[in-house]
Amino acid sequence: MSCKFCTSIRSPKLNCEDESCPVEIIHPPEDCNLNSSLSFTLQVCRVEDIDVWGLIQGTVIHFNRARSVTVHTSGTISTTGLGCKSGIGRGRLLSSGLSGGGGHGGKGGNSFVNGSRAEGGPTYGNADLPCELGSGSGNDSTGLSTAGGGIIVLGSWEYSLPSLTLYGTIESNGGSLTDAVTNSSIGPGGGSGGTVLLFVRTLSLAESSVLSSVGGFGRAGRGGGGGGRIHFHWSNIPTGDEYVPVAAIKGSILASGGISKGPGFPGENGTVTGRACPKGLYGTFCKECPLGTYKNVTGSSKSLCFPCPSGELPRRAVYTSVRGGAAETPCPYICVSDRYRMPHCYTALEELIYTFGGPWLFGLLLSGLLILLALVLSVARMKFAGTDELPGPAPTQQGSQIDHSFPFLESLNEVLETNRAEESHGHVHRMYFMGPNTFSEPWHLPHTPAEQITEIVYEDAFNRFVDEINTLAAYQWWEGSIYSILCILAYPLAWSWQQWRRRKKLQRLREFVRSEYDHSCLRSCRSRALYEGLKVTATPDLMLGYLDFFLGGDEKRPDLPPRLRQRFPMSLIFGGDGSYMAPFSLHSDSVLTSLMSQAVQPWIWHRLVAGLNAQLRLVRRGNLKATFLPVLNWLETHADPALGVNGVRVDLAWFQATALGYCQLGLVVYTVEGEPVTAELDGSPRIKIEQHSPVQDMLADAQLSRSRIKDALMRKRITGGILDSTTLRTLKDRRDFLYPFSLILHNSKPVGHQDLVGLVISILLLADFSLVLLTFLQLYSYSMADVLLVLFVLPLAILSPFPAGINALFSHGPRRSAGLARVYALWNITSLVNVVVALICGFVHYKSSTKRHPSTQPWNLGTDESGWWLFPTGLMLLKCIQARLVDWHVGNLEIQDQAVYSKDPNIFWQS
Repeated sequence: MSCKFCTSIRSPKLNCEDESCPVEIIHPPEDCNLNSSLSFTLQVCRVEDIDVWGLIQGTVIHFNRARSVTVHTSGTISTTGLGCKSGIGRGRLLSSGLSGGGGHGGKGGNSFVNGSRAEGGPTYGNADLPCELGSGSGNDSTGLSTAGGGIIVLGSWEYSLPSLTLYGTIESNGGSLTDAVTNSSIGPGGGSGGTVLLFVRTLSLAESSVLSSVGGFGRAGRGGGGGGRIHFHWSNIPTGDEYVPVAAIKGSILASGGISKGPGFPGENGTVTGRACPKGLYGTFCKECPLGTYKNVTGSSKSLCFPCPSGELPRRAVYTSVRGGAAETPCPYICVSDRYRMPHCYTALEELIYTFGGPWLFGLLLSGLLILLALVLSVARMKFAGTDELPGPAPTQQGSQIDHSFPFLESLNEVLETNRAEESHGHVHRMYFMGPNTFSEPWHLPHTPAEQITEIVYEDAFNRFVDEINTLAAYQWWEGSIYSILCILAYPLAWSWQQWRRRKKLQRLREFVRSEYDHSCLRSCRSRALYEGLKVTATPDLMLGYLDFFLGGDEKRPDLPPRLRQRFPMSLIFGGDGSYMAPFSLHSDSVLTSLMSQAVQPWIWHRLVAGLNAQLRLVRRGNLKATFLPVLNWLETHADPALGVNGVRVDLAWFQATALGYCQLGLVVYTVEGEPVTAELDGSPRIKIEQHSPVQDMLADAQLSRSRIKDALMRKRITGGILDSTTLRTLKDRRDFLYPFSLILHNSKPVGHQDLVGLVISILLLADFSLVLLTFLQLYSYSMADVLLVLFVLPLAILSPFPAGINALFSHGPRRSAGLARVYALWNITSLVNVVVALICGFVHYKSSTKRHPSTQPWNLGTDESGWWLFPTGLMLLKCIQARLVDWHVGNLEIQDQAVYSKDPNIFWQS
């Protein structure tokens, strides 16, 4: 049906004084033409689709049993001003003819003219199911009166309208007086709005559409009419997952009171109501409850949408909307990121932790497991490597060459070549390579032959030999380039690479001298024929190399080889450079031991070298001036008095400064003129030093001898000088970029309790690996990019300490164990860079997470975003403790006789 122009054809009987609801409005009869209680102005029944293009006007308009109603932009359904002129809510009428505004959904406005006041009409009807006509203002028998709005009903209780689409207007407004009033002291107020009752399933209001039931306005002090009633009686409101909005409102829905021009009062607003909404929905149009609220009762008030219990919302979760609204608790929520897992929004790390009862119980269980595994590891280590881990002191006989109670660095069984005792008898001179054997400053020999070998070599041939040696000793550019790259990426690998290339370089030099060079620089025909006059050797750290010259046996010179005292002053250069991986040490091989036995007993020399090396271990590069002072004091109190028995003295000295400023440190050995020191020898390797005047006389003579030593060094073309407490201050000491790490990692004195230290290291090693894995789980909860960044900022450095530590703990022999323990310590301290990066990643994530989700709980010791610092900080602290324990462990391995650190010389020599 399409109504282009429709009007009322007769005036219906109005029930203006009856408060009961006409039955045809709520429950219309099957026969659409039968009206038992109300004569309809317009009733449209049993029509499928209704399109309204024009004006439909009447007192009561009812569309029933239709499939859809569409009111187009030009269409209007109106009952405005066609209701009751008096009615239940009529305004009070004064004898003067002045009346207040009519009331309905809202009270009518009071009229106020020339001191006269007329009350507005009262409210009436049911807001949840309105079905009354609007009331007027005044008496319907009076010519000056206004009427209220009529009734518009679309659908019915049994047959709701499936679809109502409004582009135009549906109105049931109160009437307003439009005629001119000659007497300004009389006249009615505005009529009240009528009723708009919609039994619909879906509703759509376009932007320009109007659905109204407003009160009429009053002129010149007359009161405005009260607003009417608009009710949406929704049928079959879908809930839960089937929910779809029942209304799309873009237009205007008005039920306001009419305004009053002048001193009168406006009418009160009417009502706009809807059917009681099911659980999860609220409001006139049964919308979903706001996010973070739930509704578990039937009703339309917004106050029924209760706030969700905050205790049920996990950390890192936000409430989410669900179709049909939240009807029960807990309210639906989602985690703030895909990194977190429902239902508790835990990270993978937290899932692990809370699976075992929470942080404290998890920490307790993990600690117990680590201790148990460490005990098993320690037992396995003792069974696997314990037989030769800590050899006891071997009985020592006077004059023996080996004492296992001394540091392993001094064991004569650990030189790089097979020692031959007969070589010492033909030894003429030891020429030290200059330089530290690095890629930037390789070994090189001076071209000028030393004074001691001028009579056994041809100078020109020797210079050619030196050229060939220096060429072979130099490194290729790519070797240094690889080292530089590894220094940036993984310093322990750089150290291993450097040692490997040093070892290869030493092997190449020895092969050249042993088999390729024709020894043409030597005068001895036998040496040239047998290739036995020259020998290249190095200290175990491969930083100090030297070239030994031997007689061929056909020289027939009674003054060769020279005796020890003829070699004085003799320089003995330290190996190492004072770093953690290469501490200073004096390497005493069979040649040196044999030479020194000409002046002192071998056991005294071995003990002195052991004590000296124990002191040299504590010297640190970057702090040489302070750490060499104890060495000077030790030489004064322990070494020189014992050597003075045979009129020999040693002093600290520097030698052979290179063009790049590198100088070698060592000892200068010389004789002291004066009375020997009284010593008691009882047939055993024991010596007792008596501190009396002869010692002091000898020390005084030593001061006088130092000036002679300088002259002798100059005559022998040895560049260098004596170091004492005064000259030590002028010693140049360079600090590289690794110096800050030496504050954490440095050689220290042994503490004993090797098994206990090993057990604690095992516990910390397992704890370190566990914390690394937990840190990676934490980083994975941030992003995979953070994991890769921490893993490869120094490639695999954070994972390497564990295998390096296991390798060190299960290695055989104290020397090998100590070397591998140093590598483990180096990996451990290098991985601090990765840990710092992990700390930075956690901080950045915490700050960004706080900005995105400010509701995240504040700083605590938990495992949420505020605990970003917990694992990295614990790992950093653990690595610092490991560094200290590894220092003690290495000290226990290298110094197995703690008496070498005794400040009492007698205890030192008698132990």
